[in-house]
Amino acid sequence: MQTNEIAVIGAGIVGLATTLALVQRRPGARIVVIDKEPQVAAHQTGHNSGVIHSGIYYKPGSLKAQLCVSGGQKLKHFCEANDVRFEACGKLIVATEPDELPRLEALFERAQANGVPGVTRLGPEQMRQIEPHAAGLAGLHSPQTGIVDYRQVAAAMRKAAARAGVQFQMGARVERIVRAEGALRIETSGGEVAAKYVVNCAGLYSDRIAQLMGQASDVRIVPFRGEYYMVKPERRSLVRGLIYPVPDPRFPFLGVHFTCTVHGELEAGPNAVLAFAREGYTLGRVDARELGGMLAYGGFWQMALRYWRTGLGEFYRSFSKRAFVRSLQRLVPDIGEADAERAGAGVRAQAIDRRGALVDDFRLVETADALHVLNAPSPAATASLAIGEYISAKVPAA
Repeated sequence: MQTNEIAVIGAGIVGLATTLALVQRRPGARIVVIDKEPQVAAHQTGHNSGVIHSGIYYKPGSLKAQLCVSGGQKLKHFCEANDVRFEACGKLIVATEPDELPRLEALFERAQANGVPGVTRLGPEQMRQIEPHAAGLAGLHSPQTGIVDYRQVAAAMRKAAARAGVQFQMGARVERIVRAEGALRIETSGGEVAAKYVVNCAGLYSDRIAQLMGQASDVRIVPFRGEYYMVKPERRSLVRGLIYPVPDPRFPFLGVHFTCTVHGELEAGPNAVLAFAREGYTLGRVDARELGGMLAYGGFWQMALRYWRTGLGEFYRSFSKRAFVRSLQRLVPDIGEADAERAGAGVRAQAIDRRGALVDDFRLVETADALHVLNAPSPAATASLAIGEYISAKVPAA
């Protein structure tokens, strides 16, 4: 069995972008991508809302702030070079209550600090020129925010990596990783793979892969389901681009919002509901082992005690279409219950530390023979190519 120089575990957009960066940095190196699913982008990448974020939200100096703006530009260039359709449709962030106005101003200041181009403050009349049906006291407009189909981006990344000689071991669940004879023996459901170095981009299972390699981590992945509604075709004219609320700074979630897609649809959502399985795309999906592991983690109970009211509210909104639509009506009052239909859902891999804090920034942990990406939530898809370059620069030379 031939030993690869690098094995990338996880064929989501971060794993694929990292693979492309490794190929560019190390032409001719033997690199293999391993994923338990038969196709790329099967989970977080393939279930998100398809937004190319501009970098407004993120704390200046954080990895998110550093990588989102440059990553968004790299992503657009990649799409142009690989015939992947995207649109710079723009985003409107709306303050609907007086206590949101200082937070809106703080977002504007972050946009300036992060070098986000073209962000402007708007009053109610200016907002209605951009989004005639939007309601609010004030807003921010980000013209560089865009939309894309990340499944198509991931497919193009796989093709580019394969052309460069990268091997793909799909449908291969990692079951065991053993250090032997100066290499890592990665035992999978599809056979054994040998590599000198592992880059762990396993998303929902990134902490599990780290544990298989004996890496004690101070964070644990807790899954949150984000549920969507689709606005009926005859009511899609209510929104021209993207309309978002002012986010609650206590949470790394952006609140339910409206998103036009490159396929001509209009999505509404997502919420953020605790899931009972790491692939818990429906309420009825429960994995007893995964749920037990979550309940046994002290950080989970610290989080639950801190945010139980918010959590109950999210569950209520999950069950009640009326409550979900009421949240949307804060942004666009003209939308009604009859205008929206339940659609799919995604699951976000949210890292939580032992104190119960929701880890907000990207979290990377390096060891002698591995780099673990233990938290890569939004805007990871937008920033993926910049994240890939950042990671590849940390992988030691053979």
